[in-house]
Amino acid sequence: MPKQKTALITGITGQDGSYLAEFLLEQGYRVVGMQRRSSTETLWRIAHLLDKIELVQGDLLDQLSLIEIVQAYQPDEIYNLAAQSFVPTSWQQPVLTGEFTALGVTRLLEAVRLVKPDAKFYQASSSEMFGKALEVPQNERTPFYPRSPYGVSKVYGHYITINYRESYGLFAVSGILFNHESPRRGLEFVTRKVTHGVAKIKLGLARELRLGNLDARRDWGYAPDYVQAMWLMLQQDQPDDFVVGTGKTYSVRQLCEIAFGCVGLNWEDYVVVDPALFRPADVDLLVADATKARTVLGWQPSVSFEEMIELMVDADLRLLKGEDVPPGMVAPVLRQAG
Repeated sequence: MPKQKTALITGITGQDGSYLAEFLLEQGYRVVGMQRRSSTETLWRIAHLLDKIELVQGDLLDQLSLIEIVQAYQPDEIYNLAAQSFVPTSWQQPVLTGEFTALGVTRLLEAVRLVKPDAKFYQASSSEMFGKALEVPQNERTPFYPRSPYGVSKVYGHYITINYRESYGLFAVSGILFNHESPRRGLEFVTRKVTHGVAKIKLGLARELRLGNLDARRDWGYAPDYVQAMWLMLQQDQPDDFVVGTGKTYSVRQLCEIAFGCVGLNWEDYVVVDPALFRPADVDLLVADATKARTVLGWQPSVSFEEMIELMVDADLRLLKGEDVPPGMVAPVLRQAG
């Protein structure tokens, strides 16, 4: 009988970490999740998994904690999903974003190099690295032109992963993932902000939804599909980097149209454009050319954009009504109507 594999996930309490933990448990893995010490409750996305996974305290800012964790658990696979991941915050906290999202990758790679060099390492790269895109659609060879401190930090994380692969022979890969959403998305992200706002308006708990640039377009997919792509990258014979996305784009305006349509409302009656919510510098048309992921990994999305938004609106309606919601969705503060 083959030995049970151990996976270490940083950022296990986030959207992607929670779905990845579920998926790896289904594959028979021992799942170890690293979490930062926090005085506030952050485990709600993985509350239904707590009896199946192991949690260990560690911090991407603390090199020694990373070395000790890798030494103690000897993971076969490491998924680095931890980051300061909300793009607008990266302008307010650019140095901290760099510490976590850029240098944190180096610290974890150093731990792997020193303690477990045969572990397979996955780095969560981002379509935000393309920023002011120099070609449409974007693939693995498209030059980066990041337009936020977050995007700049992700570019560093991406190239340091390649550098450790080429310098030390590590099995280290980057997944350049385009936007991916779910009912577990934080309320600050525009897809969830819209679906939650639609649910509140439908239930009479709000009268308007304030948004920024309605013309911004993104390639949005469904998060559970994307964590499978991460895993597939680490099952290959050779380490390589992959773009993962749907190849279709929608504007925030279309997102509103679909989401309000789910509850029989006209978005134009409720959406208010707020100039304060515009980014200092926005990205251009980001759309994935995931040909390589489809052909090499055999990966493709299973849920359409429209299906995903309908699923998210339904989950938010149930949440606000106090009904049963999908696992990993309920943060206590979301019960409030405001």
